[in-house]
Amino acid sequence: MTPKTEQLKQEILRILSAPKYRPLDKTELAKVLGRKSGVRMGLNETLRELERSGEIARIRKNRYVLPSEADLVTGLLHVHQAGYAFLSQENKPGEQDLYISADNTGTAMHGDRVVARITRDEHYARARGGTGRAEGRVIRILQRAHDTIVGTLQQSRNFFYVVPDDPRIVHNVYVQIPPRPPVAAVYDRRVVAPEEEDRRSQTAATGARIGDKVVVRLEAWESRHVNPEGEIVEILGPASAPGVDMLSIIRKYHLPTEFPRAVIEAAEQIPETIGAELCEGREDLRDQFVVTIDPDDARDFDDAINVERLPGGGWSLGVHIADVASYVTPGSELDREARQRGNSVYLPDRVIPMLPERLSNGVCSLRPKVDRLTHSVFIQFSKDGQARKVRFARTVIRSARRLTYREAFAILQTEPSDELGERLHVAWELASVLRRRRFEQGSLELDFPEVKVRLDSEGKPILLERIENDESHQLIEEFMLAANEAVALELKNRLIPVIYRVHENPDPEKLAEYRELVLSYNYKTGDLTHRAELQRLLASFRGKPEEQALKIGLLKSLKRARYAPQPLGHYGLAKNNYTHFTSPIRRYADLVVHRALAGRDNRRQARGDMGQMSSVAEHISATERVAAEAEIDAVKMKKLEFFQRQMDAKDPQIFRASVLEAKNFGLVVELPDVLLTGLIHISSLTDDFYIFNQAQRQLIGRQSRRRFSVGDELRVHVARVDLFKRQVDFAIVEEARGRKRRVSR
Repeated sequence: MTPKTEQLKQEILRILSAPKYRPLDKTELAKVLGRKSGVRMGLNETLRELERSGEIARIRKNRYVLPSEADLVTGLLHVHQAGYAFLSQENKPGEQDLYISADNTGTAMHGDRVVARITRDEHYARARGGTGRAEGRVIRILQRAHDTIVGTLQQSRNFFYVVPDDPRIVHNVYVQIPPRPPVAAVYDRRVVAPEEEDRRSQTAATGARIGDKVVVRLEAWESRHVNPEGEIVEILGPASAPGVDMLSIIRKYHLPTEFPRAVIEAAEQIPETIGAELCEGREDLRDQFVVTIDPDDARDFDDAINVERLPGGGWSLGVHIADVASYVTPGSELDREARQRGNSVYLPDRVIPMLPERLSNGVCSLRPKVDRLTHSVFIQFSKDGQARKVRFARTVIRSARRLTYREAFAILQTEPSDELGERLHVAWELASVLRRRRFEQGSLELDFPEVKVRLDSEGKPILLERIENDESHQLIEEFMLAANEAVALELKNRLIPVIYRVHENPDPEKLAEYRELVLSYNYKTGDLTHRAELQRLLASFRGKPEEQALKIGLLKSLKRARYAPQPLGHYGLAKNNYTHFTSPIRRYADLVVHRALAGRDNRRQARGDMGQMSSVAEHISATERVAAEAEIDAVKMKKLEFFQRQMDAKDPQIFRASVLEAKNFGLVVELPDVLLTGLIHISSLTDDFYIFNQAQRQLIGRQSRRRFSVGDELRVHVARVDLFKRQVDFAIVEEARGRKRRVSR
């Protein structure tokens, strides 16, 4: 924003906040500002920007007011699949979300940016015996979240309609079926056989068929009393065809599938090998024993480590990160595309990379036995894990070994028998000290196990594998945290504008709500605004059946980590200065940080523009949220498909389950081996008639007095899968019911 525009913005806000201000439209505002017309001064654009940011609001007859003066709230709408919604209040960060009933959402959809009028404040709600949450009604849509939706084509007697894949979009979309699709069908050719392609081409030639996954461009939707309408712009194929499910995710989240030609051509100009001229002026570390440790299926390796004991005690840590900044220069085609993507996206069957494969899996990937350019952080630690000396350097390395987490964990579980084993055990000595010190300083242990979905050649899920956060993962995590913190502190001390990773302190009201949830599980807890009390609580339910549910509840109570141009600290990690430096292959934030750190001799270039930093931080925070939602959605889809296949099987797999909640309609259970929550409906408990005891939170058999309580361990098999609602029902396997079945572990 130019100084002139900023001045106009402040002048408008001054007029609207005057004690005797009466609502004015833009023509009247122009006159008050001393102009007959506001065109030259950019009044229209400034008003639009102020309205988009939520600083002003437009009411009847297009007159402008301050939102607070008219009980208006601007924010993002989060719709529940039941139809009601919550509106996050952008300009009131400490306030609760505004509740909006289904009847009051108007034509707004999930994710839209809207203006809502407060109809009942929190005092009224509290007086009526509610939770004290204010209620509102959407009065204007500022920005649609999506102009297209992905769904399944269906037909009633008189209409064709598309059922959105996202259950939070609660209205079906009416469509017309043209004789030929407007856009040629696109399929994932990596997993589709040639004969299947031929059949699909014939389908595309005759238009979409019932049951096909399609992309619909939405038309203007003016009235909630009629369904929205749209036009089919792409046919993805039959919902059950290989690859269509992941392609649906890609289209739903508007993820890119190809790099522009100019970007590919720019990548092809980069040599695949490291010439002597590129090593000039760099610290040569090719004789050091450097290793990489990554997941089994990793394709790009952007971090390497080496640790040595120091004479007299302590350790020396070297963290070596791929020097992507040497290949991706600011303003280049590669840079613009990387910035637009913001990050790589990891789906069960593919990676959508931030950088072309020639860089991400090639010249920037720290493969073993080849020379690679790196940016290194060297930290000397005392015996108690305190950083004593930090140094940064542009380096060249040659990785000695590429280890998987599984291999590294196996080495750590045995006595060292070679140089690799010795060095890895020394590395764990340091990592364990750093980890203990971090938690002593207040860091919260919020790590979650991961479930990898293993697929066959057609993209069908055949195994759900739980990956624990064991010592091999913790080793790398501690070293990356140490490097990120060291870089953040260095850049802060140099006064160089950069992008920080921030996690702001939680709202006390949110923690108070979470405390009520914890108490409902019969855990004693004090004031959770005290970090020590929160740490004690996390330790108290570690390993318990309800651990996953309570951890997720806590995460929902905390603010979301994001990127910002100011070092606002990281609450979860208990660090005052933190940034992202260790993954420049897959995160644009890290690339920006690398450039800033390399700017010691050219501060003018490194400093950049603070406004630009803020814009980049906001953008990549948004792309990160989209990537996370897409990844979670894709894994959930594959889990559901896995259970659907279990249901179709004659001998379904048996799983361990823990009871999370007892309700009057059944038992909410979690399968710890696959990290999935489902329901055992009370109607499936056929051995007795069960009554819900609310005080004891139990289901109790009337005749047998059999009890189901929170924490009970059960054995279950899948009973029903609802792909649309993304829900799974299970049934209890009784031991006396015959032959043994395999149990998932």
